[in-house]
Amino acid sequence: MTDVSDLERLYEEDFYAWTRAQARALRQLARTRPNVPVDWKHLVEEVEDLGRSELHAVRSHLVVVLEHLLKLQASTADAPRRGWMLTVQRARSELEERLTPSLRRHLRAALPRLYTRARRDARFALELHGEHEAAAHLPERCPWTLAQLLDPDFWPEPRHAHGDG
Repeated sequence: MTDVSDLERLYEEDFYAWTRAQARALRQLARTRPNVPVDWKHLVEEVEDLGRSELHAVRSHLVVVLEHLLKLQASTADAPRRGWMLTVQRARSELEERLTPSLRRHLRAALPRLYTRARRDARFALELHGEHEAAAHLPERCPWTLAQLLDPDFWPEPRHAHGDG
């Protein structure tokens, strides 16, 4: 059995894992049919939703990082680069605040799927700005590791810097 100090530590260190553990515990308790006026079904759903919200937030921030790194790597335009870099840095800061061990594992596993979303968004944005060649040459698979994506000092080198774009 998990003791209260373990649960408190889990709450502080890995909120997403805590919400999953608490939802399981509430379901288990609800099956015992205690004679107390608790809306078990909705209580469990709300706790699970808290965890899903954290999961959705970190996925969304990682997609933003991926999309903007792709644009930084592929685009030949000068003007939007600083804005893209600022957006990446802000998303990385949010990830740094929210990322827990279980969410990190989830992002690592979901990276190919999240990359596909980010690639689609980057392609669309590049095409809107008339950069059809850059949009057509975005890598099919994610060229970066999760560690690189989260590293505040990592920036991809623009493809056009070497004339290979």
